[in-house]
Amino acid sequence: MTKYSYQIENAVALRGSISVGELSDLLGVSDQTIRRVIKPLVDAGKVRKVHGAIVAVSKPVDAPYHARMQLMRQEKTAIATMVASMVQDGESLAIDTGSTSGFIAQALQIRRNLTVVTNSTFVASTLATVPGNKVYMAGSQLRDHDGAAYDRQAFATIERIRVGRCILSASAVDPRRGFLAFEQCEADIADAMQASAEGTIMAVDHSKFTEGRRPPSAFQVQLAPDSQIVTDRPPAADFTEVLAPFRLVPCQTGA
Repeated sequence: MTKYSYQIENAVALRGSISVGELSDLLGVSDQTIRRVIKPLVDAGKVRKVHGAIVAVSKPVDAPYHARMQLMRQEKTAIATMVASMVQDGESLAIDTGSTSGFIAQALQIRRNLTVVTNSTFVASTLATVPGNKVYMAGSQLRDHDGAAYDRQAFATIERIRVGRCILSASAVDPRRGFLAFEQCEADIADAMQASAEGTIMAVDHSKFTEGRRPPSAFQVQLAPDSQIVTDRPPAADFTEVLAPFRLVPCQTGA
């Protein structure tokens, strides 16, 4: 499998449906290259080609965690760097399980004496060994594709610990419904983290702004007013209304 095959397969799995043009923009290659790489994927039954789009062969779900960590790396790194600059030593944080949150956890290794509660084993293991940190792993039963916990113990732990801010991510952003998660439990954990926090940072790269390409099964994440939205590129005008209650914090990728 070529590098582009791997990236295309995971992008389709992550989105559910994506056009050739969007894949071209995402990977920085020509439409012709995308079409050439897609053909063997279609022949192998890994994706389906329909009029104007490449479609996942199963229902849209988040791709395996480490695969998602390979997508939009430059953008997620820029977002993570910005979020880390907004956090001070000694802060208390709740952090969710998204791949962008994984990058943020890595960037937060420069901070000291953080108190962190998370339902992500990746976030917990990344920050637990930093001198002075106190890290609480919320939950005991872990999902197989991302090492995240959504059992009763996860919610109980999050509800017991008050934090200054929570750091969330989203599976998609819709210009009408706002921030979305592919699973109900992910939306519920975002609600629980916000209920325990004094403020919210939503970290989301530009590829998540779907402009009408919302997955057929998605659950709304209700953000607290005045939440901060950290993204690598200003969203299109279609998102102006849904983003109006929040504070947009753009960052530069250096590209």
